[in-house]
Amino acid sequence: MHVLRVGFNYKTTPLETRETFTFSEDHLSQAVKQLAAEKSILENVIISTCNRTEIYVVADQLHTGRYYVKRFLSEWFEVPIEDFALYLQISENEAATQHLFKVVSGLDSMVLGETQILGQIRDAFLAAQKAQTTGTIFNELFKRALTFAKRAHHETGIGAQAVSISYAAVELAKKIFGDLKKKHVAIVGAGEMGELSAKNLLGAGVGQMTVVNRSLENAEALAKTFGASSATFDHLPSVLKQADIVISSTGSQEPIITKEMIAPVQMKRKGAPLFLVDIAVPRDIEAEAGQAENVFLYDIDDLQHIVDDNLASRQAAAAKIEHMIDGELVLFEEWIQMLGVVPVITALREKGLAIQAATMESIERKMPDLTAREKKVLQKHTKSIVNQMLKEPIKQAKEMSACTKREEALNLFIDIFGIENEVRTILDKQNYKESETLNSNGGSHISFPFLKHLPSK
Repeated sequence: MHVLRVGFNYKTTPLETRETFTFSEDHLSQAVKQLAAEKSILENVIISTCNRTEIYVVADQLHTGRYYVKRFLSEWFEVPIEDFALYLQISENEAATQHLFKVVSGLDSMVLGETQILGQIRDAFLAAQKAQTTGTIFNELFKRALTFAKRAHHETGIGAQAVSISYAAVELAKKIFGDLKKKHVAIVGAGEMGELSAKNLLGAGVGQMTVVNRSLENAEALAKTFGASSATFDHLPSVLKQADIVISSTGSQEPIITKEMIAPVQMKRKGAPLFLVDIAVPRDIEAEAGQAENVFLYDIDDLQHIVDDNLASRQAAAAKIEHMIDGELVLFEEWIQMLGVVPVITALREKGLAIQAATMESIERKMPDLTAREKKVLQKHTKSIVNQMLKEPIKQAKEMSACTKREEALNLFIDIFGIENEVRTILDKQNYKESETLNSNGGSHISFPFLKHLPSK
């Protein structure tokens, strides 16, 4: 049994191709079910965001797994395989698992250490669970990955510092003013940077927002999106009088806010602090405007220094997380290795307890006058005998998971204790999809396919 990751991401795939291979949220359930029906695919989860489409599968064979995922993509999007094969990235087993841990931790994102992907992967996993396309392997793997990502972000603080200009502007405002709930922010310019600033301000809980633009129509359109008020440049002095924070990002070739404009505004504001952030190139705010009393002016170079410092901090945190991932991969491999042993140990315990229960029934038939207390004592001691007898065999079974010929060793163990039927029943209940073959003596042999690709210790 093998884990495969097949997909496209922003690093190697053009936007137009990523757009073509995007699964809509409404059809995701149908997609994972259709993929699950493909031969060789035992489990699957589909992650589809604006920056990536990745399909994770558990397959019984690597080559057939790769083929059927490609065929599924081709049929679902009605695109010949040869038209997208160039952009398709495929990783297998430990590399696929390692990639999932990196993605969910934000190490493979456009913005290093961002947390949005964590929620997106959680939603994709839950959708697959609901559609019943996950099983033993992915239920464990994705839960481990999601839990790890939360811990890694908490322990390293990788996402705590701003690494975009607009976000850095908002974080700087928070450092100066603290709580922004009672602050009035003016967004000057209704373009992309203005919109990003408005989004970050909204996330920071800003109390009041005004969008100022040369075109009132554009100002109103952006303001409507964020529940803000709107104004044109003609009303800028009036807006400055009311605002605590101004973030400017227009396409003007000349300054929008000048020293002459700020001086009378500050007189009317009675010296209340005014925080000006100029993220435009060319600059929207004259440098001399920052010389006025209680006016704090930052331009894009100031913010870029903050971003560069923060990015260096995130890269250091990312290195720590990568080291932490190595430890998680070892733990997951150990868990996988134990998969074949668990049903064997369970079967051994069940058989031992069944013998104990049958023995107790025989004792009670032959000694019907036993008191409740005597029955309880016998029950306790006969179970204790079983547990003590099974302690060493169970220890040996666990050690078999790490040996070179683990499958042959487990089958010998099964034969010695006569628990073949019990093991098969457990495997059937747990949907391990084990196969039955014949050994060299003509007897039956239980196959544990998920053990085959694992290295022995």
